[in-house]
Amino acid sequence: MSQITIQCRLVASESSRHQLWKLMAELNTPLINELLRQVSQHPEFETWRQKAKHPTSIVKQLCEPLKTDPHFIGQPGRFYTSAIALVNYIYKSWFALMKRSQFQLEGKIRWLEMLNSDVELVESSGVSLDSLRTKAAEILAQFSSLNTAETQSTNGKKAKKRKKPQNSDSDRSLSKNLFEAYGNAEDNLTRCAISYLLKNGCKITEKEEDPKKFAQRRRKLEIQIERLREQLETQIPKGRDLTDAKWLETLVVATQNVPTNEAEAKSWQDSLLRQSSKVPFPVAYESNEDMTWFKNQFGRICVKFNGLSEHSFQVYCDSRQLHWFQRFLEDQQIKKNSKNQHSSSLFTLRSGRIAWQEEEGKGDPWNVNRLTLYCSVDTRLWTTEGTNQVKEEKAEKIAKIITNTKAKGKLNEEQQAHIKRQNSTLDTINNPFPRPTKPLYKGQSHILVGISLGLEKPATLAVVDGTTGQVITYRSIRQLLGDNYKLLNRQRQQKHSLSHQRQVAQTLAAPNQFGESELGEYIDKLLAKEIIAIAQTYSAGSIVLPKLDNIREQVQSEIQAKAEQKSDLIEVQQKYAKQYRVCVHQWSYSRLMANIHSSAVKAGIVIEESKQPIRGSPQEKAKELAIAAYHSRKIN
Repeated sequence: MSQITIQCRLVASESSRHQLWKLMAELNTPLINELLRQVSQHPEFETWRQKAKHPTSIVKQLCEPLKTDPHFIGQPGRFYTSAIALVNYIYKSWFALMKRSQFQLEGKIRWLEMLNSDVELVESSGVSLDSLRTKAAEILAQFSSLNTAETQSTNGKKAKKRKKPQNSDSDRSLSKNLFEAYGNAEDNLTRCAISYLLKNGCKITEKEEDPKKFAQRRRKLEIQIERLREQLETQIPKGRDLTDAKWLETLVVATQNVPTNEAEAKSWQDSLLRQSSKVPFPVAYESNEDMTWFKNQFGRICVKFNGLSEHSFQVYCDSRQLHWFQRFLEDQQIKKNSKNQHSSSLFTLRSGRIAWQEEEGKGDPWNVNRLTLYCSVDTRLWTTEGTNQVKEEKAEKIAKIITNTKAKGKLNEEQQAHIKRQNSTLDTINNPFPRPTKPLYKGQSHILVGISLGLEKPATLAVVDGTTGQVITYRSIRQLLGDNYKLLNRQRQQKHSLSHQRQVAQTLAAPNQFGESELGEYIDKLLAKEIIAIAQTYSAGSIVLPKLDNIREQVQSEIQAKAEQKSDLIEVQQKYAKQYRVCVHQWSYSRLMANIHSSAVKAGIVIEESKQPIRGSPQEKAKELAIAAYHSRKIN
């Protein structure tokens, strides 16, 4: 993707802000809440939940009768379209989360069925514990030799022997193979032996099992299953309650009634403690021609929105983003002056979104809260070279549409009109906009920059040659930040101090929402800038970022590995892990990756994603990440 998002503050008269707040807060947001409710109560909802997908057309169908409802009537057409798109997006994301939670639940239930104490395994298998260990050792030797053969065939003669093979990713592969073997095993003894191995980390232990610790481990797993089931049953999108009507209703019920059971009491408590947003849902303008740009009598850039043409909004932005808004104005003026001989599909602006940012203060909400415009722009359309690239892609797509339509044979009037519109679009995109020239970045596709994420070291870089698998250079977090490395320690000290203040406030039942400084985001920008510079220095074809779906497992693995180095005693490891979490706080990985992605898009560098290995040093993880991404290209 070559698109980034920029933002600006919108300033308008009080009457314009009041009218916009009224439309968004009193009409559009209640409409979205009603659509969310109707979708969740649809007769086919459970079927959609099982499929983890809903038909997007159903939201549009539900919205049609609501357009004439007195509670939602009087909105611009774009507001209805935005509401439909937002509800579809919310449920698409929600179904994806539920699918992942369901997958986790099924896996944990399966593991709970396999997780038995040594006494239970001995009783179920009908053999002694020593015999069970012997059988487990045979299975372990069989699968270990299989894994070794697979590793050697993959890596060839250049495979390097790890210093700590027990910490390699082969353990994970072994566990996966054992899980599959458990399901295929026919005799009970084999199943019990595999269960014994999986329970003990694919190892044979001579230590006697502690019944209390095992019961605690099993109970922990049962609690995880219960929490996942609660999430699957209760977490349905509810929208935004701007008037606090539901909160007040729950408060009255809770003060005048006694809960019948713990579940009802918990639901009341959750409703009262839930902090709902105080600003309405944003309104999206997906078409770049839904926004009209002009300059007022003072020379300031202003914008009007389709459906709100009687209201104008002045643009206030940072000087570093002013050139984008000047380009929006220039593009529209060029098309207007040429009498629509230019195509809006080559506008630098792709879409926009109006949103209110919540601010603190007293007074009317349209005066207290800040109105913001988010604009999505295609960075390639800034230059002549990039515009030509986009033009070729669109021309190829249009030509394919025309060819496929003509291939259908005899065309009706509607199809002929469609072809005529496509040919007209093809003519207008060949009429270029005046753009500055800048050579496109051309990296070498076999050179990749892998970025591994970690707890103690938020980012580690490895430049890798994909054809040979050799590392060209490494960069640690200290090397990436250089003289600014001291800022990392300062940011950690600030988070530690805020954590302490939050704990004290929670003890005193006082407000504990403490804001954080922007130092962490500044460090992220420094890291992103240096990573892009290194990628350009080595002419890297792409930057490989880890997928965040297993980042929690990554962090826990790092903490556990450090704890195991301190002591073999479980109690000491747990104590050390707790102290380590307090000293080294988790980084905002999504924010860091967003900064890297944004900077890479501006520089024209491709972003790839791959799954980061759980075990190994940060350098090894960065290297394996890049190699895995390179090999996945061949598979795809």
